Amino acid sequence: MADFTERRLARMGSGELFAPAYTDPVPSPDGSLLAWISDRDGRPRAWLARLPEDGSPVVEPEKPVVDDADVQALSWSPDGLWLALQLAPGGGERTIIRVVAPDGSDVRNLAPGAAAATLGAWSPSGHLLGVTVFPEGAGDGQACLLDLRDGTSTVLAAGPAARVCAVSGDGRRAVVRLGRRGARGLELVDLRSGRRTELIPGAEATVADARFGVTGGQLYVHTDAGRDRPALLAVTLRGMSGVSTVFTIAERPDDDLDIVALDPAGARAALVWNVDGRSETELLDLRSGLLEPLVQPLGEVVTGAAFTRDGRALLVAGEGPTITPRIGRIELDGYADHTPLLPAEPADDEALVAPTLHDFRAEDGLRLSGWLFRPRGGLGALPTMLWLHGGPEAQERPTYQPLFQALLAAGVAVFAPNVRGSGGYGREFASADDHERRFVAITDVRAAVDFLTSSGLADPGRIGVSGRSYGGYLTLAALARFPELFAVGVDVCGMSDFATFYAHTEPWIAEAATSKYGDPHADATLLRELSPIHQADRIVAPLLVVHGGNDTNVPLVEAEQIVEALRERGASPGYLLFPDEGHEVRGTENRAVFVREVVSWVSARLTEPAEQTA
Repeated sequence: MADFTERRLARMGSGELFAPAYTDPVPSPDGSLLAWISDRDGRPRAWLARLPEDGSPVVEPEKPVVDDADVQALSWSPDGLWLALQLAPGGGERTIIRVVAPDGSDVRNLAPGAAAATLGAWSPSGHLLGVTVFPEGAGDGQACLLDLRDGTSTVLAAGPAARVCAVSGDGRRAVVRLGRRGARGLELVDLRSGRRTELIPGAEATVADARFGVTGGQLYVHTDAGRDRPALLAVTLRGMSGVSTVFTIAERPDDDLDIVALDPAGARAALVWNVDGRSETELLDLRSGLLEPLVQPLGEVVTGAAFTRDGRALLVAGEGPTITPRIGRIELDGYADHTPLLPAEPADDEALVAPTLHDFRAEDGLRLSGWLFRPRGGLGALPTMLWLHGGPEAQERPTYQPLFQALLAAGVAVFAPNVRGSGGYGREFASADDHERRFVAITDVRAAVDFLTSSGLADPGRIGVSGRSYGGYLTLAALARFPELFAVGVDVCGMSDFATFYAHTEPWIAEAATSKYGDPHADATLLRELSPIHQADRIVAPLLVVHGGNDTNVPLVEAEQIVEALRERGASPGYLLFPDEGHEVRGTENRAVFVREVVSWVSARLTEPAEQTA
């Protein structure tokens, strides 16, 4: 075990754990090109290459489409003339939209005067692009259609999380999404009269997306509105703006519909289901309703899917605990095995560790679950680190996690639970931590510790807690409320005070968050009670705080004030600041530093004798 640990830690320093990631496969409308996002040169950029018709691996280009880094999303215009990119300069929240000619000869900035802009859907003609514009100081976004021919724009709707989801083939109707987190709806907009009609009246959703069928007379809606689990609905349209019938065409009582991809002919849909965190992929015949399973892509979690132009194959992005993010191809005629496209020759590391899924009970009896990673050869009660995901509507899934693998190499087990409020388990579970119910969600962390210790999996004296974003907040809350449980903590860009979070985050982020956390004015007393900064004197475990200098989602003040509060009472917290990162650490070199420093901080307290001091 010791020899294995030394080898893995030595190889970690060479960047072995940070092999390039390949995500977001988007074929061009004529099927000849493939665009994707990869960090192969250190940060996420957009890449473009020929897509072989025979399914052979893609030959990677020497340079990205443009030099701009931190690409978050991309999409082709239906006429193939433009590739739209959503960029996060410096990793921050003030995103911008650029359209780029495929050969890189023309680059245009859209909505340059906005505080931020996010990407929506194209019109079928390719002339109009949906863009959500966030004006400076505004909480509501404006869902617009921008005309690339003359630069004019039309505002379709304004509100929290506004987005253009789809435009009809005749260019006369569009679908927009509006609403705060967990309370979103879809509206059908008549582009001539401006009339707006609710697609599913009286129902609020966590998931809300839609796209038109080929004829434009039908909408396919991906939503959990009016139900607990996301499903695929078909909506038949009446006249120019009316809704005639709504019926369900694909749903499961116990699984979330995670991804929907429609083929260009409109005859079939690829459905990716979230089954306790793992993905299952099916092919749906939209005419007959027949469902057929597809071969499982490499990796346990599918993160993206798109049909080839001829509809004969599905391009899939996926990853797993031992498989780096990559892109492959599934032939749909004959259901051949999954074949890799990018990278051409993926190299898996057999030394990486896969987790097991465990169920446990919250203190009020609610069923919870979590992924347990154990070091190879580790027996009995081990030093163990809890990792709490962000969101809170995100979900811990069996994806590629270099930090987990590095901790395992150092002899530390990792348990990554999905406490109440997580996604992937239905709307009721996702809303179970809203507002005053957050107090109970914090006790779910204590329930996770009790499960580990009572099962003999973790050493009660060598347990740590860590997490990112909301998981960072939950880490601070658990350290303050249950100081006797933890020997170490790591807070990565977590909120320490809801009052300062609301005061300093971007207005559009604050506006959308009130449905989850509470209103900063009406619920000020509740938010104060939930804020760890007011119980900082109870934090005794050595705490490492990590933050990005460009983070305006959870602003830097959240890290600075918890560090200062601990220092004022004589503690010595660690503080790792990345000046060139935002809410996520995206640069490969920075990620290597992050992993190295966190492993050093944790292992020194969990695998070696250490004095308890925050």
